[in-house]
Amino acid sequence: MARMSPLFRRKADPRDRFVTLVRKPGCHLCDDAQAVVEKVCGDLGVPWEQKDITEDRQLHDEYWEQIPVVLVDGRQHTFWRVDEGRLRKELTE
Repeated sequence: MARMSPLFRRKADPRDRFVTLVRKPGCHLCDDAQAVVEKVCGDLGVPWEQKDITEDRQLHDEYWEQIPVVLVDGRQHTFWRVDEGRLRKELTE
């Protein structure tokens, strides 16, 4: 099946995306990441959730050394520091 050229592809509606912030209590980087996620998702109307790594063994095993972690549509977007412009771009392209 032929892939459509990016020139003809319609941009996805950011409201159809979903962001997950994987964090832990008492983490200042997690607080910083949450502020960025809240701002970008709020601006774009993107639904988001946060998950506590201390309450989910699978998330703990996968991401413990990387938190905070931001997932977009279930795929890892970034970790440690969340860049507002990069997240905004990811959600609007």
